[in-house]
Amino acid sequence: MQPDSTKTVRLGDSMIYRCSCLSFFDRRFLHPFILIESLTDEVIKAEKKAYEKVIRMIAHEVNNSVAGITSSIDSVNLVLNEMDDTEDIVDLMKISQERCMRMSRFITNFADVVKIPEPQLIKTKLNNVVISCKTFMERVSASSDINIKLELCDEDPIVDIDISLFEQVLVNIIKNANESIGQSGDIIIKTTNNPVMLEIADNGEGISKDVEEKLFTPFFSTKPNGQGIGLIFIRDVLKKHNCTFSLHTYSDGYTRFKIYFHNINKS
Repeated sequence: MQPDSTKTVRLGDSMIYRCSCLSFFDRRFLHPFILIESLTDEVIKAEKKAYEKVIRMIAHEVNNSVAGITSSIDSVNLVLNEMDDTEDIVDLMKISQERCMRMSRFITNFADVVKIPEPQLIKTKLNNVVISCKTFMERVSASSDINIKLELCDEDPIVDIDISLFEQVLVNIIKNANESIGQSGDIIIKTTNNPVMLEIADNGEGISKDVEEKLFTPFFSTKPNGQGIGLIFIRDVLKKHNCTFSLHTYSDGYTRFKIYFHNINKS
């Protein structure tokens, strides 16, 4: 950094810092120093306040419009079904109705991020949750020739989690890994007991430095049809669980999503 400059840095663990290159004089000598301030909580609160308001407004307008349009289409279809040679129009109306419903589901996905419930924590064996999610996701992965491998520690960590919410997080991470790989590859899920950590690694295309700085930013996505809410959901749920985490592509070509648990019970 240049003297008297400031830079804001967003890391792959969703943490945001303001770094300032400053200096002071003491006995006529200039002493430079770097000041690092955490902005994470402030920025996340500001982002959430902004996108919650926008999402609520859009969801209200879209769902009201969709309800009116689909109801009108139903009424038109009743008339068309009693008329001759209207099959093409009926098919067109059906497609229009399906598009409306997809639009409603699309905006509902955004609204669900706003309404993440507070986790109901119970003591849970982490390895059991991993095995359950692997069983759920391995058929989808196998269809793309992607193998899910487990490297679970012998001493099964006991963590305080909301099983339903945490399973959604794990499924989302595995889904992202599948999409990163595309066709033919490996996903390795690992647990450790000291520290208590869950790691999901994949040998997909990886994350560039430019993209890594934008991860966990609302509505940012590298996917052509991505909504940019998957990582926001993961971030918010993990923070509600008092977990720290990181997402980074390493020199061996594997991208690792590491989750560290702090609400734990090793007894």
